[in-house]
Amino acid sequence: MMLINRVAVAVSGGVDSAVAALLLKLRGFEVEAVFMENWDIIDEKGFCSSDSDYADAVSLSQILNIKLHKVNYVKQYWNEVFCELVEDYQRGLTPNPDILCNRQIKFNYLYDYALNNLKVDAMATGHYARTNFGSFLDNYSPNQAVKLLKARDSKKDQVFFLSQINQKSLRRAMFPLGSYLKSQVKIIAEENGLERFSKKKESMGICFIGSRDFQDFIGEYIQDKPGDFIDIDTGKIVGQHKGLHQWTLGQRTRISGLARAYFTARKHLDNNNLILASGTDHPVLYSKLFFTSKPHWITEKPKELQDEDILECDFKFQHAHDWEPCVIFECSQGLLVHLKTPKRAITPGQYAVFCIGDQCIGSARIINTPVSEFTLNYLDKDCLNVKNLKNSKNC
Repeated sequence: MMLINRVAVAVSGGVDSAVAALLLKLRGFEVEAVFMENWDIIDEKGFCSSDSDYADAVSLSQILNIKLHKVNYVKQYWNEVFCELVEDYQRGLTPNPDILCNRQIKFNYLYDYALNNLKVDAMATGHYARTNFGSFLDNYSPNQAVKLLKARDSKKDQVFFLSQINQKSLRRAMFPLGSYLKSQVKIIAEENGLERFSKKKESMGICFIGSRDFQDFIGEYIQDKPGDFIDIDTGKIVGQHKGLHQWTLGQRTRISGLARAYFTARKHLDNNNLILASGTDHPVLYSKLFFTSKPHWITEKPKELQDEDILECDFKFQHAHDWEPCVIFECSQGLLVHLKTPKRAITPGQYAVFCIGDQCIGSARIINTPVSEFTLNYLDKDCLNVKNLKNSKNC
């Protein structure tokens, strides 16, 4: 049994990390807080949210009487998260910087700083998640693999964002909020002198973009490369765009002067064209088959894949989505994932996250979606039969 006395808690200036720090104090741990600075560029309004958040972190440390450390990972974040994000958009992908930040920064550089520099026994965060070692590592076992488990609050559960973390970091990770509902967390804050944090507006979206329009923001880092908007049903050009990087699959294009609502369906890097679908429920936007890169398994490769190369589990590729049943097939390049029901706008660059029951078993990056419901409609018509291809009016 590992004796845990000293814990470093990552604080952001928000209510979740504030209550996480409070709960650690109430449990009798010797607590030190760490504030990460990952982005230091002032926005177009002359405001840097990091400064305001740090001021709130200072206030928290004074209220709880804990020492606060400020660490700067701007260079690491720029090189390992933001530059990758820009490169992905240039390649027509849609990345997830929150998953990358947790893997590359918080549970890598910050984790090493906490254990090696501050000499603490564990690192805590305000994530809504649990492990089989317990919220405060009460069940820690040196000879057992740690499992990542869903939080009690299904609406706030954040295992999606933690699905790329390795065993080393997860073994010493505490998630004090994992057994609480968000509503309970706010009540705890209000009853313990942390009212200002419970009333603070929560940050939404990508942290470094803030309230700015995404297309304006990404245009500062990627040069425009105009191309055509093309209707997938008619093959006609219906407008022009400034670059593939400004659009993601399923997004409404809002082309002026058109009565129809068009949505991004495919990106063609070879000719820089965006293929559009008329209507949000067009079958080309839906798919139940896709490929991923090599997966990251949080504990080990599931036994089912070791024995039979097939695994039944649940899947999601966006945090706000519900979990959906799927079947995973392992192949040489990664995974082939087959969904029970088609999902809209499965997006290359995003992460497919997998769970069995309450356990998040890992994730893998989506590479492509080769077959849509639109394609299947053509297959049903025997349109792709080589013998009939030349004579088919539908092809």
